[in-house]
Amino acid sequence: MFLVLMLYALFASVFTLSKGALETTEPFFLIGVRMSLAGALMLAFLLIFQPEKLKLSKKDLMPILFLGFLNIYLTNALEFWGLQYLTSFKTCFIYSLSPFASALVAWGFFNERMNLKKWAGLVIGFLGFIPIFMYQTQEEAISGMLFSFSWAELAVAGAALSSVVGWLLLKDLIFDRGMSPLLANGLAMLIGGSGALIHSRLVETWEPVPVKDFPLFIVFGTALLIVSNLIAYNLYGYLLKRFSATFMSFAGFTTPLFTALFGWLFLDEVVALPFWVSTAIVFIGLFLFYREELVFKDEPSVN
Repeated sequence: MFLVLMLYALFASVFTLSKGALETTEPFFLIGVRMSLAGALMLAFLLIFQPEKLKLSKKDLMPILFLGFLNIYLTNALEFWGLQYLTSFKTCFIYSLSPFASALVAWGFFNERMNLKKWAGLVIGFLGFIPIFMYQTQEEAISGMLFSFSWAELAVAGAALSSVVGWLLLKDLIFDRGMSPLLANGLAMLIGGSGALIHSRLVETWEPVPVKDFPLFIVFGTALLIVSNLIAYNLYGYLLKRFSATFMSFAGFTTPLFTALFGWLFLDEVVALPFWVSTAIVFIGLFLFYREELVFKDEPSVN
């Protein structure tokens, strides 16, 4: 259990580190450097230690390109752009839409069963996001507004949806097509990171590169690379072998709590009442949903 809490504390620290990193550079450049380097390191590892896994067929090219675009480029571009204007804990909390979006996708496209209690859990969960969306800072408003929502909020919500589709593509490549996870992730990160660098070159000021503080940029960039790309995702894979995916998904709701703690400690962020109200409501929704999911899994199948 300690490792589970440590995992989500590490995931939470990514939002805190990213918020700090954005003080030293521009979002697309940060994404491009981090993801391109991580992808290159993964592919280099395969080339040196497991060259037999460097196999890619023509039919895998389009899924890999879409994975790089959706799960790496678009997800991170929307998330980091929104993070410029939002607090780290609000960004993380909005990103917690992912389990609910994933459930809807599974129901709509994969015929996953949904009973009344699971629907109630989803509805309560979605309603729980209303207080946090209604609480907006002046910095948030700078990003622009669409009705009652800031563009920063909508960008992070879009990142959550994009990541769900990206994970489905990754699952297809690994489990249905038999591709090595390191190869799929390495190629996707290299593709998505390269796209972010091209985007950066077009819209961000390069003099000679968009970095305001090189020493701090290296510190934050290295920390993000090690914590997120090298430790957290590998630890997640290890823990999935010991705990159910349902338990891991439910435990993942501790991430916004850790992010709020780190934001308060290290970024001087004020954790307002709407965050706690939303947290309580969404927790109830998640509890109802995952409790029913466990019941479904325990039911005997009928032929």
